Amino acid sequence: MKIFYSINDFHTTANGTIKKTILTLGTFDGVHFGHKKILERVTQNTENGKYESLVLTFFPHPRMVLQEGSEIKLLNSLDEKIHLLEEIGIQNLVIHPFDEKFSRLTAEEFVKNVLVDQFHIQKIIIGHDHRFGRNRTANIDDLKAFGKQYDFEVEEISAQEIKEVSVSSTKIRNALIEGNVALANEYLGYNYSLTGTITKGKQLGRTIGFPTANLKLEENFKLIPQNGVYIVKSILNDKTVFGMMNIGFNPTVDGKHQTIEINYFDFDEDLYGQKITVSILERIRAEQKFDSISVLKQQLEKDKKKALTYFEKFKN
Repeated sequence: MKIFYSINDFHTTANGTIKKTILTLGTFDGVHFGHKKILERVTQNTENGKYESLVLTFFPHPRMVLQEGSEIKLLNSLDEKIHLLEEIGIQNLVIHPFDEKFSRLTAEEFVKNVLVDQFHIQKIIIGHDHRFGRNRTANIDDLKAFGKQYDFEVEEISAQEIKEVSVSSTKIRNALIEGNVALANEYLGYNYSLTGTITKGKQLGRTIGFPTANLKLEENFKLIPQNGVYIVKSILNDKTVFGMMNIGFNPTVDGKHQTIEINYFDFDEDLYGQKITVSILERIRAEQKFDSISVLKQQLEKDKKKALTYFEKFKN
């Protein structure tokens, strides 16, 4: 997949001639099963190489720019989104820096300057309720009129399909906020994950037989599931390693800051400074404050037993 970090950087040629594109656009946060239906339709319309598939997305998220003080949390980091789109088979991805200047483009400026002159579109596949241009004044009917004017097709995604996409996005966020990772994973079609760098912590876990890797996330906009204990897995040194993860404030030892700590089973190699991805499979319980460290240790033993039982079923 070719990646372009600006609309102006995009180019596609074949044998010295410009190749037309089949395009869709959106934030595609989560790249979940609903999005995949739209994206797969884009790839299917390329007519076996006659055209090239193209996704236009934006970073930062438009709400971060247009809604002052917006604290929107996203399901994907940029790297995760790129990987998921590549897996679907999208050939070209344009990640355009969204700013106020871009938001002021009129509908016709966007169509003529971006879609037609820069992307050379053959077809755009878009939702029936899509609005675009300055102050989002243009709609699907305007887009179809522009299609006739500039000679490109507009394929309209039905209300039912759009509802499926938007509802599942909302459900995914709500499920994660409630700690229901299993449901979120079902809607995503893959395991929700967190990626970051392992840093040194207080090393309390090591003293009670549960050494933990402390994960520092790379982005502050990534949605973190509800505090609690989770069953997880990672690929470490080319090997699948299982474990459990605590998200929270460590109330038993009067923690002041939220941390993400992973206790990997049957793994004792040094991970400090390494970038790792943690796939979250299931939630065990909510975060709790225990009367003592010894009671905490007893609970961790129970948590580990539950996780190991889960993994046995997983392996089978």
